[in-house]
Amino acid sequence: MCGINGIVAYHSSSSPPEETELLATRDAMRARGPDGSGAWWSMDRRCGLGHRRLSIIDLSDRASQPMTSEDGRSVVVFNGEIYNYPELRVELEADGSRFRTTSDTEALLHLYARHGTEMVHKLRGMFAFAIWDDARRGLFLARDPYGIKPLYTANDGWTFRFASQVKALLAGGHVSRDPEPAGTVGFYLFGNVPEPFTLYRDVRALPAGHTQWVDAAGPREPKPFANLAEVLAKGAANPAPAAEIPERVHAGVLDSVRAHLLADVEVGIFLSAGVDSGALLGCMRDAGQREIRAITLAFDEFRGTSEDEAPLAARVCKHYGARHIVRRLSKQEFFDDLPAILEAMDQPSIDGVNTWFVSKAAKEAGLKVAISGLGGDELLGGYPSFVDLPRWRRWFGPLAAVPGLGLFARTLIGGVAPGLLRTRPKALGVLEHSGTWAGTYLLRRGLFLPHELPEVMDAEIVREGLRRLKPLRRLAASLTPDPSSDVARVCVLESANYLRNQLLRDADWVGMAHSLEIRVPLVDFTLLRALAHVIPTLTPGAGKAALAKASTTPLPDEIVTRAKTGFNVPTGEWMNAAVARGSDPVGDAPEAKGLVSRRWSRAVLNGMVSANAQR
Repeated sequence: MCGINGIVAYHSSSSPPEETELLATRDAMRARGPDGSGAWWSMDRRCGLGHRRLSIIDLSDRASQPMTSEDGRSVVVFNGEIYNYPELRVELEADGSRFRTTSDTEALLHLYARHGTEMVHKLRGMFAFAIWDDARRGLFLARDPYGIKPLYTANDGWTFRFASQVKALLAGGHVSRDPEPAGTVGFYLFGNVPEPFTLYRDVRALPAGHTQWVDAAGPREPKPFANLAEVLAKGAANPAPAAEIPERVHAGVLDSVRAHLLADVEVGIFLSAGVDSGALLGCMRDAGQREIRAITLAFDEFRGTSEDEAPLAARVCKHYGARHIVRRLSKQEFFDDLPAILEAMDQPSIDGVNTWFVSKAAKEAGLKVAISGLGGDELLGGYPSFVDLPRWRRWFGPLAAVPGLGLFARTLIGGVAPGLLRTRPKALGVLEHSGTWAGTYLLRRGLFLPHELPEVMDAEIVREGLRRLKPLRRLAASLTPDPSSDVARVCVLESANYLRNQLLRDADWVGMAHSLEIRVPLVDFTLLRALAHVIPTLTPGAGKAALAKASTTPLPDEIVTRAKTGFNVPTGEWMNAAVARGSDPVGDAPEAKGLVSRRWSRAVLNGMVSANAQR
């Protein structure tokens, strides 16, 4: 895991890049790579590449980056892991390639020499990389299918820049900080900034599952090479019997866990009392890892309640023979760390606090790699949205299709019962948004709805932001081609939006703030293809029940039947204290958690602005 950056002065009239900018951008990502740093320049100084290293595979200096091919034609900077590297190496060596290291980075150079830009179809892993092709005088960039690893770009019409973090690009001093209304509006809608937007107009994310080419003609439009909806659409065309779900989940998950254990350092695990992380712990044991350290957060506020993860997590550790590390967290530590959280946050998010503290605990334990159960709910139908979205579509969809009815109902109800605006703000949007899958998903996951935004933001920013973001069109695009079943549609909506733009992004910036690589075996394109034929046949609970039995030693029943709570910290109470200080209490309102998140979103954005101003 690393931080990468680069500058290409592609226009013939542009000035050569400054070394101070390249190094400033690189070293703004020091936490991403505390084990080493490097820089490379082309002979004409028109292209510069930078790298910060967190050494995981091949710990020697020979694996340092930027890494140049043996013939000098290509240079790569790489962030992530290629989990099928051992198989690729065998294939490449049989084809005549000679390796100088045991790193997966070098495999990228050999693959590019053999297959060019089509190399991405051979990769299994989480990755964002850039390869300078000296013969073609061009730069090739790629990002993994799920978007686990970030890659941000900026183009001013003369010079192209890229980095693993938005803040790193800004630290170089040559990227405009002009605000992007679509990013701000997107944050208030979803609690995250939907890619490809950021908070800055001139900074964009390379979309997940895309490549991009930059040469003297400038940056080309990003090209897709992987599509979650397409994989599930193909699976739905040939669905497997429901009886095959347990065996396919067992085989696919075990294969993914085995691949994700590739490392030359110890691999630990974040352990809650839920199915996802518990099943992965069992599969780690099945995959042959003998010594496993599992990290669990515990809180005095949860002691003796169903929210307390520690007691059941301890039983899971005993069940699989793992060493259990319980890290207790206090409210005071939350407040003490809050400035550092906002400083490290690369783009605003209403989540990530839980991951911050468990990553902090992992670093304290001396770990550099940890397995996380992220993605299990999206893949195997674990969220309430898998039931709610189809039901809302059936109940309210026909009424929402009547032109003007939703707006009329919202206006009427808002006038008759204005209290609903506070206690159930989404209730007024049901008939307005449930006519499409995109609208229903916005209703389910939205922090605010579009009609509410003028109450919390400048109206002109709202108008311009919605015009540029086009949130419903963007959500609908993630369902192209149509995955063909309700389960698959929700799987894609959750994976391509909530998982990608919030959970995975949070795992990246939080893990990297602690120089920790977080691996997610349940977020794996190969696993998605393996399960694509059974996902359309999943019924509520069936996917997670199969996951609980993925290990040869199934999870205890008390874990499987436990009510879902997530990997939580008592942020409801703490965030209330942080942003309300006793005013505007939420009380016992039905949507209390959502209302806390609304206030927290404003605090996060204000806190990030304040933290950035001090940089």
